[in-house]
Amino acid sequence: MIVALTASALVACTPLPDNKADGRVDEPLSVTTTPRIALPARPAELPLDGVDPCTVLSADQRMQLSLDNPPSAYVESSFGNAKACTIRSSISGNVVRLVLVTVEGIEVWLSENAQVEAAPTTVSGFPALTVRTPGIDDVCTVEVDVAAGQFLDVMFRDGGNKTQVKQDILCQGAQRAAEAAVAGLLQRG
Repeated sequence: MIVALTASALVACTPLPDNKADGRVDEPLSVTTTPRIALPARPAELPLDGVDPCTVLSADQRMQLSLDNPPSAYVESSFGNAKACTIRSSISGNVVRLVLVTVEGIEVWLSENAQVEAAPTTVSGFPALTVRTPGIDDVCTVEVDVAAGQFLDVMFRDGGNKTQVKQDILCQGAQRAAEAAVAGLLQRG
């Protein structure tokens, strides 16, 4: 009896969609919430302060990733003027970007404001997220939680190939590049 009364009260309180002049009906917007992702603890701290992003990957690692052009350093303003490096492959046509973010932690990708699809993964035992932006399918990033309030952003994108690379393949490339980058950071340790 109480269940029936509660259900009828909910139905009575639910606003009905308005009919438009042309006969269409606008449906109420559905409410979507981002599920809370719990990341495991880091196995160690790999602070990024003072690291040159263009030296994170060794020449051998770059060749294993088919990154045959010289690294190019710059500052990424969207991550608080973080040090960044891009490396292009004339072999595959793809591009890798490494950004050493020291002004905020990986949690920024779990915020509802991020407007991305974040899936948990690990990189060499470190908690990480594979991040895809809805509507943008020529790029994939892996965000690695390397230290408190810091993360390594590894983007892998299609650099303008004749045949567009599928995003799942780009995500695999981002994962491989992230593994190599964390290995490079661990060797510094």
